[in-house]
Order: sequence, then structure tokens, then C-alpha cells
Amino acid sequence: MTTNIKPSNSRPKIGSFERNLTWWVSACIVVGITLGQLLPSLFQSVGSIKIAEVNLPVAILIWLMIIPMLLKIDFKAMGDVLQHVRGIGVTLFINWVVKPFSMALLAWIFIRHLFAGYLPTEQIDSYIAGLILLAAAPCTAMVFVWSNLCDGDAKFTLSQVAINDAIMLFAFAPLVALLLGLSSISVPWNTLFISVLLFIIVPVVISQIMRKLLLAKGQQTFEAILKRLNPISLTALLTTLVLLFGFQGQQILAQPMIIALLAVPIIIQVYFNSMFAYWLNKKFKVAHCVAGPSALIGASNFFELAVATAIALFGFNSGAALATVVGVLIEVPVMLSVVSIVNKSRSWYESD
Repeated sequence: MTTNIKPSNSRPKIGSFERNLTWWVSACIVVGITLGQLLPSLFQSVGSIKIAEVNLPVAILIWLMIIPMLLKIDFKAMGDVLQHVRGIGVTLFINWVVKPFSMALLAWIFIRHLFAGYLPTEQIDSYIAGLILLAAAPCTAMVFVWSNLCDGDAKFTLSQVAINDAIMLFAFAPLVALLLGLSSISVPWNTLFISVLLFIIVPVVISQIMRKLLLAKGQQTFEAILKRLNPISLTALLTTLVLLFGFQGQQILAQPMIIALLAVPIIIQVYFNSMFAYWLNKKFKVAHCVAGPSALIGASNFFELAVATAIALFGFNSGAALATVVGVLIEVPVMLSVVSIVNKSRSWYESD
């Protein structure tokens, strides 16, 4: 039997806006493509506002996405790591060993070979790069929702996210560079470093300073401000998608199958990694309230960082940017299905 760790009693339900995020993303695709066709000069002007290949309007939007999410993370929770050492070990193995390399393999199989005849030849390397960027960093935001929906242990989830963030600070850039190099894609290290600095290190520092100041005013005030900031984060995400699809509109209209084809390796990767993590936790006799979030964290992607880095490295018009956005499109429905599998299989998981 698995060890008995009491799950969190708090089980907030996913909000209606988040639950319907896929429909909002779909609307952003339509709006972005339409505006891109009607106002091409406007989108070109926005795309030209950049420093060191980092688009400033998008950088601001990415910060608005990430900082409210990072405010939820208490790095002091690192002290709880030893309580869940087996679950932590499984998730780290999936996140940093299995997931990035399995995505590189799936991208090579599907994008470079099986689907190559249906994709623009000049964008194939860029699509592969986007898929790798998507898989190279574990999610730090929506996993809190997924964890609560499967009665996950809150301390484990917080500790795992904190560890992944710490690892991401120094492992993301070399891991991506290694995998993109194996894909015969030249990566500017300086640009990648700047992207990690801007989209991880700086927001983490800002969020922790803000967190300390807000908590000094009391937990209720802190929670109230977090609730107010959440719509800002989602609005920034949707606005970014409008910009992205405004630039990708012509390519999508020319080949509407591209999104569906790019979604195939992403969906396979999510189910493979989540179920592999879930099975490993069962083998190591980890409690279900830890195994659930472990599987979900192991499968989810930090698509805000992936989108930001893809834009910084390859630009708005790149296949890499489109590939990362496809990850956003399918994130909610696919992860909700994983939550359902974890919940419905609990009796099997806890059997001998």
C-alpha cells in the first residue's frame, strides 16, 4: 500500500474563465488573424519595438503574465522537500531528463519526418525549436489549479515548483542550447541568456519583493490582491496571443493544418510524461496526493517562458513562436483530462 499523507483540505475549483481558457484562446486566434490582415502596418510597427531582439511590448505583457503567478510561490517551502523526497525525485526525473529529450525525439519523428511533407520546409527547424522550448521548462502557475483539482498535497506542489524554478535559473539555457544544437539549429547564447534573465530571474526577484511587502499587510490583503491580479495575468496572455496570431495569420490561412500537426507531438508528450510519472510514483509507493501533482507537474509546460524565448530567439513571424502558442491552445483541455484520469484511477493506484 502507498504511504498515507493527508491531502490538502482546501480544494478550490477552477474558475469559469480558466475552465474556458481554450475558447478564449480560440477567440484570440480569430481576432489576431483578422486584425493582422486588416492592420498589417500596425503589427509591423509593434514588432519593430525591440532591444537585442527582445520585443518590448511583448516583454511587458510577459511580465504581467508571470509576476502574479510567481507571487504565489514561497521559496521557504523548500524546507519541506525531504518529506516528499520520492515524489520530488520522480518529478525532477520526468521534468529534466525525460520530457525535454522525449519532445526532441517526438519533434524529430513527426515534424522532420512524418509531417514534413505537409509543413513549410523553411520553418521545420523553427517548429522543432519551438516544441523543444515548450518542453524544456516545467509549468509554475496552472499546476497549482491542477494539483488542487486532484486533492494534491499543497506543500509538495509548492516545494516542487520552487525547486523547478531554482533549477530553471541555471539549467534552462544550457539544456535548450544542447537540444537545439542536436537539432542542427544555431542558437545565440547571449539572446538566450537575456531571455532567461528577463523572463525568469528579474520577475522572480520582483515577485518575491512584492510578496514580502504584501504579506506584511496581512494574509487577507495578500489573497485579495492576488485575486485582483489574476485577470491581469490572463488578459496579458490573451493580448500576447492576439499579437502572435496577428503575425502568424497569413501562414495559418495558407496552411490551416499546421496547428493540428504541431499539436500531435505535444499531446503525445503530455500523456506519455504524466502517465510515466504516475506509474513511477506508484512503483515507489508514493501517496496518491503526491503522485497526482507529480504527474501533472511532470507533464505541464511553462508556456509563458517558451513563448517569450521563442519570440526573443526567432521572432514574431517564426514557426517556433507558433509552435509554443499551440502549447497554450491545448494546455487546458489536455491537462483537465489528465486530472480526470488521476482522480478516476485512485482506487487502482492505491491497490497493491
